[in-house]
Amino acid sequence: MQRSRLWFGLLLGALIAAVQPALARDIRLSTTTSTENSGLLKVLLPSFESKHGAKVHVISVGTGKALELGKNGDVDVVLVHARKAEDKFVADGHGVNRRDVMYNDFILVGSQEDSLGLRGSRDVIAAFRRLGEGRAKFISRGDNSGTDVMEKSYWKEAGIAPKGAWFVSAGLGMGEVLTMAGEMKAYTLSDRATYGAYRAKTGLEILVQGDPKMYNPYGIIAVSPKKYPDINYEGAMKLIEWMTSPEGQNLIAGFKVNGEQLFFPSAVK
Repeated sequence: MQRSRLWFGLLLGALIAAVQPALARDIRLSTTTSTENSGLLKVLLPSFESKHGAKVHVISVGTGKALELGKNGDVDVVLVHARKAEDKFVADGHGVNRRDVMYNDFILVGSQEDSLGLRGSRDVIAAFRRLGEGRAKFISRGDNSGTDVMEKSYWKEAGIAPKGAWFVSAGLGMGEVLTMAGEMKAYTLSDRATYGAYRAKTGLEILVQGDPKMYNPYGIIAVSPKKYPDINYEGAMKLIEWMTSPEGQNLIAGFKVNGEQLFFPSAVK
């Protein structure tokens, strides 16, 4: 009798397992500090996880490091903002199925005093030439992030190799750099989303904005299943499809900080 009960229990367990859907595998996402620091992912991911029954584990770093994690097969999908680096990532065989997700812009921020008189300018290269005179502190990300890559392109176009006591390469995320700039009454380049989340804490003001060169697009890319067969490619594609779906795009559009929209959906169907 006892043996019969044991066999019955095993058979019942097997039947239950057969009819229940398999639990979705967790998804590893490497992304920029801006999507995390701004609070956007706290709005987006719970809706996706509820719908698909999968947990998204976020690694928030600079774009360069986020792509490196994908290159090494340490994540399943990347969400970043450095288009040339993204295209190279795909061309080199590390990622597949890149999609546009959203955009915002870069802004140059500083203290209310604005000792260089940059307030109101729409010419970012002219502003960087003024910064390069070394008469005010500038805090650089210095971390190979998307923001750092864009900053370097501005210095190059301005014909300046920044160095000296006025130029501080922090090697930190955007939130920490904004905090430093606020404490030191310095200038820095920021994405609009992280600035929006940190504005009240830092007292920094937007001084230069609106230059087409400050456009900041974000893309999402699945890590190549050909290169790494064991990654969760299915989960990565589900996240990509959801973020670029009307549901995901509407949530992005509806995300605001202090009433200001910080990201604008850009997925093209």
